[in-house]
Amino acid sequence: MSQPPHHPDDLWRRGPVWTASERPLARYVARPLREFLHVESAGSVLLLAATVLALLWVNLPFDGWASAYDHFWHTPLALEIGDWRIEESLQHWVNDGLMTIFFFVVGLEIKYELVHGDLRDPRTAALPIVAAVGGMVVPALVYVAVVGRGEGAAGWGIPMATDIAFAVGVLGLLGRRIPSPARLFLLTLAIVDDIGAILVIAVFYTDELSLGWLAGALGLLAVMTVLRAARVWAIPVYAVLGVGVWFALLQSGVHATLAGVAVGLLTPAVALLRPSVATEYAVEGLRDNDLDAEELHRLRFLIGESVPVVERLQTRLHPLSSYVVLPVFALANAGVALGDGVLGEALRAPVALGIAAGLVLGKPLGITLACFLAVRLGLARMPDGTSWPQLVGIGAVAGIGFTVSLFIAGLSFPGSDLLTAEAKVGILLASLLAAAVGVALLLMSGRGAQNGTAVASSPDASPRPESTRQN
Repeated sequence: MSQPPHHPDDLWRRGPVWTASERPLARYVARPLREFLHVESAGSVLLLAATVLALLWVNLPFDGWASAYDHFWHTPLALEIGDWRIEESLQHWVNDGLMTIFFFVVGLEIKYELVHGDLRDPRTAALPIVAAVGGMVVPALVYVAVVGRGEGAAGWGIPMATDIAFAVGVLGLLGRRIPSPARLFLLTLAIVDDIGAILVIAVFYTDELSLGWLAGALGLLAVMTVLRAARVWAIPVYAVLGVGVWFALLQSGVHATLAGVAVGLLTPAVALLRPSVATEYAVEGLRDNDLDAEELHRLRFLIGESVPVVERLQTRLHPLSSYVVLPVFALANAGVALGDGVLGEALRAPVALGIAAGLVLGKPLGITLACFLAVRLGLARMPDGTSWPQLVGIGAVAGIGFTVSLFIAGLSFPGSDLLTAEAKVGILLASLLAAAVGVALLLMSGRGAQNGTAVASSPDASPRPESTRQN
């Protein structure tokens, strides 16, 4: 990403949006919303397959399979350079290391939405933000009400999360029965939900804090900020600094995956060059119908820098996160033995019941109640073409809390394999039930709409353009 020769400073763009004449190039290089939803939907299939494989691995009646699962994922793996050494189990490397990529992609998506997406417009973002808050607070309260103050109380954060991949995948099964604004509502809600889950992990699931290492991580993030201001755009430099932030957070006691979120939020979401620069250079270079190697290299650079770094990294890493990272995470964490009465005991356990009640009942209740109050008070308006029954169904789908819920479950009960297993059983069954309930409610609401049911909206609702993510 080094600056090309003879590149005048006035070509670098800091703030203004593209003009109408510059949009044709942007249309070819920008990542539309439908690509993000397609990757999430396809990734949900692999995520489901990995979950089923993990459960089969542990529960099939073959001698040694269950112990082989535990032995494999608890195999120690060390990274050693001179006198410096880190040794963790393979499962910990997946949860603490590989999942950093997932959280980095989440950080990139949050940054994009804040700059270009629905979170940029307060009026559009108001409803999903309020809904996400209600969908986090109410499930946590329901869990506490069911579990009480016993040894399982630490799991209150588990039912707060919404799994974007599975939730988007479920809506994808319903096709055009779900209005496009309703899909955007769920996606924005899930993104805000991720922000809440990240804050919960950072604040409430950090046992011991080393201020020295934490200061080191913050110092490296400050260095990255200074380099951005100095127009240093070499991605390898930021990759090295990002690894340093990850290691410092790992040593500080704060969960290391939060390094991915922090670096993602620092990634530039505005293109470094005006798209017209590449267009003009291409027109000029092709006057003789020929491009030499140097001109081609320069044109590729100009086109690349006409796209925000956030979008470029998302395009490269989002498939990796959805197709590799999350399935591997599910394979490493979803293997729970269900035989010998374990399933029956888990279903009676307060932890599993609290998670199920929080995800299946608390999520739709919190989301619907928060939306009702926001619309009634005039703070927000309903998504265009979306009825209240559909909103309840979307709230039920948001109760699919698989990935991040499993992640928080692993942090909630570090000293109890039994409670962790009960939590995983609760998450798996609750997510399955939430998906079934959500689909049923959305199908019924769709039939109601076809039979003439009025579409609910706020009194001042008026047509508005789609999100900037759609092209």
